[in-house]
Amino acid sequence: MPRRTDAHPDLTRPDVGAPFFSTWRVGTPLRQKQTVEAIAGTWEARPWPADDLLGYHVYTGHDGSTLLHHAQWRDEQAYESFVRTHRQERVDEIDTAVPGIERLGLGRYRRYRGVRRDGDPRVPGCVVIVEIEFEGPDPERQRAWVDAVLEALAAESNPHPGGISAHFHLGTDGTRVLNYAEWESAQAHADALAAPGDGVGSATEPWHRVQNWPGLKRSTVSRYDHALGLLPG
Repeated sequence: MPRRTDAHPDLTRPDVGAPFFSTWRVGTPLRQKQTVEAIAGTWEARPWPADDLLGYHVYTGHDGSTLLHHAQWRDEQAYESFVRTHRQERVDEIDTAVPGIERLGLGRYRRYRGVRRDGDPRVPGCVVIVEIEFEGPDPERQRAWVDAVLEALAAESNPHPGGISAHFHLGTDGTRVLNYAEWESAQAHADALAAPGDGVGSATEPWHRVQNWPGLKRSTVSRYDHALGLLPG
């Protein structure tokens, strides 16, 4: 059976070959809470569906409307088997408990690179998801953009102390990048964006290059709280 955990997922696990992210729009803070409870009840009433599902985590959006889902699969074939055999009954039960959920799509990714201070013991108080979309598939462009972001971060002379880690994932469709960033708090992230000088996203040459990358179509930034973690029992 599944077991709950309050621990955030380890984004660096080498056995995670297929990290997936998806978003549901549920509408209100109350429905966020009800949906998380429905997910927990649905999953905990059933055996863990697959040995190759290494962890499943749900986050509540600070917008009061959305939920982020992060599933750590060993490979995509295991996920496809889950879809054929176990997914629909879970979806049906959750939708019965909380009708009207809008599922905004599944993003399939592979982790590419990340950064974290060695030995940092801090527990994230906020997860910031940065999603980037480019015009047309180009895996080389995906990697080059991430490399440029990490160069811009490394060039900061006085990085904000509230940042804990950043984990960059490349969409398997060749058009998207997702950064799963851990922060001490939402306020720390907001302060970092607002700070003068050469901080995150500031008007320095490295950040100007990142923000004006050829083919960059759109970017979004969303903040979340970890609400539910499920692991194999």
